[in-house]
Amino acid sequence: MKIAIHHTAGTFSDQWIAYCQEKNIPYKIVNCYDTNIVEQLKDFDALLWHHNHVDYRDKLFAKQLLYSLQLSGIKVFPDGYTTWHFDDKVGQKYLLESVGARMVPSFVFYTKKEALQWVQSTSFPKVFKLRGGASSDNVKMVRSKREAVRLVNRAFGRGFSPFNRWNNLKERIRKVKEGKESSLGILKGLGRLIIPIEFAKMSGREKGYVYFQDFIENEGYDIRVVVVNNKAATIKRLVREKDFRASGSGKLIFENEKVDKRVIEEAFNLSRKLKIQSAAMDFIVSKEDGQIYVVELSYAFPMRNIVKVNGYWDENIKWMGGSFNPGFCIIEDLLSSIKH
Repeated sequence: MKIAIHHTAGTFSDQWIAYCQEKNIPYKIVNCYDTNIVEQLKDFDALLWHHNHVDYRDKLFAKQLLYSLQLSGIKVFPDGYTTWHFDDKVGQKYLLESVGARMVPSFVFYTKKEALQWVQSTSFPKVFKLRGGASSDNVKMVRSKREAVRLVNRAFGRGFSPFNRWNNLKERIRKVKEGKESSLGILKGLGRLIIPIEFAKMSGREKGYVYFQDFIENEGYDIRVVVVNNKAATIKRLVREKDFRASGSGKLIFENEKVDKRVIEEAFNLSRKLKIQSAAMDFIVSKEDGQIYVVELSYAFPMRNIVKVNGYWDENIKWMGGSFNPGFCIIEDLLSSIKH
């Protein structure tokens, strides 16, 4: 068995390498950016690559490379089912609707005329999103028709930068106030107002579409469910102060077995329907009627938070105490697929 791992410090690959070393499994570090990477991997059984949504190179070709290798017979993580919708909220809209998921009602338009007609007929507030971005980047509450019209005009005009520099500065100020970052963070944020990050410089502006979701009032948190290898772990994420966004807030509660079991059941259900190897699904509970809604999903997630949970749920919705290492679960699942 020959395992290839593209290594980037601070990503899933840290855990994959640790697993191979602990289990004495031979592996090789490869560079997926090499022009002859397909040739390099011809004799390998598997490739694992935690590609990143804020690396412009990964955005250009990661999904295409992984899918191509998968067609050649190599087992890959993430595979095509798992990664094609990564960092693409519009793609996820269609995906979740196609399997009948209870998704937050979502609306996308590809012409200015249709978008403006919808704005005049709908109610507010709504939530505006760009198709890419994590930690609540590029997510905005829209409270009136006037705000929505302004966003529609921009979406079909000069468009939006994929990196929100003002939001980045505000987040850094918030983290400094909460003691989660030094004052140097504010200086870095100010610097980004003048000098954009490499990803923003190399990526085109988001334009030619506009995407809204209904705003569903909730209890001030969302529930993230991570499903890997028939195991699920959860984190409750509180919204920022005087805000509606939970993703990226850093305010976490580990309720473990006390969490609403409905989100566990639905996460397992969607994971099976979507045939995905790994998923972080974000759910909210409606304050009005108590219904649960899935907001979005991703194959990748901050590992440092999930490893803090005190156990996991199995596919029979039975609580299993103990440690949970999703990085280990990912590679165990992939190795099992090779053996079969």
